[in-house]
Amino acid sequence: MQIAKNSVVTLTYEMYDAEGNQIDKTEEPIAYLHGGYDNILPLVEEALHGKVLGDSIEVTMSADDAFGEFDPELVREEEKDSFPPEVAVGMMFEADDPETGEVILFRVTEVEGNRVTVDGNHPFAGMNIRFAAKVIGVREASAEELAHGHVHGEHGHHH
Repeated sequence: MQIAKNSVVTLTYEMYDAEGNQIDKTEEPIAYLHGGYDNILPLVEEALHGKVLGDSIEVTMSADDAFGEFDPELVREEEKDSFPPEVAVGMMFEADDPETGEVILFRVTEVEGNRVTVDGNHPFAGMNIRFAAKVIGVREASAEELAHGHVHGEHGHHH
């Protein structure tokens, strides 16, 4: 079966920075709903379209096409007493963007004295990325998956 709109694609991947250093890879295969559901990077989805089980792809993306440019306004320093007492580097917190009302996920990057630095950028923001993937499964999506806009079951989203 070829990858087409409304198919469920299972793959393994590795991501590399511009210098060729591996920055991420799948520990377990991932599955996504193909066809413009925003479940995977658009250029990766485009490269996978028409591929079949066993095919591999490699896509090099600018920061704009991958995880966005680094936005210095998303790095904030806050009072430590605004956080739980056990706050530590690497912890994640949600906050509402006062301008858009959207929820932003912030990662704690530094805890020093009474100050906590948080960063709302994706960890790979500002980076050019090379994404290498291998297709290990392709199937038709179920009616429920299509209605929800994402994959259910093994390697996908569970309710």
